[in-house]
Amino acid sequence: SRGIGKAVSDSLKKLELDVISASKKDIDTSDLESVNKFAEQNNSTDILVLNTGGPPIIEFDKITNEDWNKYHNQLFVAFCTLLQKIKINDGGYIFVITSNVIKEPNSKLIISSAYRSAFSSVFKILSKEFAKSDISLINIAPGPINTDRTRELVDDVVEYANSLPMKRLGEPEEIGNFVSAIIEKEIKYLSGVVINFDGSNSNFIF
Repeated sequence: SRGIGKAVSDSLKKLELDVISASKKDIDTSDLESVNKFAEQNNSTDILVLNTGGPPIIEFDKITNEDWNKYHNQLFVAFCTLLQKIKINDGGYIFVITSNVIKEPNSKLIISSAYRSAFSSVFKILSKEFAKSDISLINIAPGPINTDRTRELVDDVVEYANSLPMKRLGEPEEIGNFVSAIIEKEIKYLSGVVINFDGSNSNFIF
């Protein structure tokens, strides 16, 4: 309904694909009953894009058991469940939108760093299995993107943007266009990879 998810959806619609865009009212990934219901109603596809919001900033000693359980479901179990229950047709694609915290864990985003990294490990392992059916798995790890999420995490967006190498935030549409280009050009050998979408902001090599 907004941000990167909407941008990807809008970009895929330009390819004249039949797109089902699911917002939180359609599937609440923190609620496994909601996840199972969605998978029952949408049990096969050619392209699956996994994307969900992250937790707020919570100091480690303030994280409750309820927080751990909620985001364990939202950022990890829900995605695993969808991959178990939704059949991806041969020659298809699976994209997951994670975060650059899978490469550089963030002390402000401990829960997100933990569970997005955990799912990324599962995603990497599954890429080899799905490859047998010519299904490509691509992990997109956004850095500073012009979304409500970034504005929640940053006090002064303008100042923050000016501190970045490109002197700007990335736009959600750039990620949407990347996803649609991969599909439109039928790029298949790019699988099992993490794409760091951060405008050269990160310090890691791999």
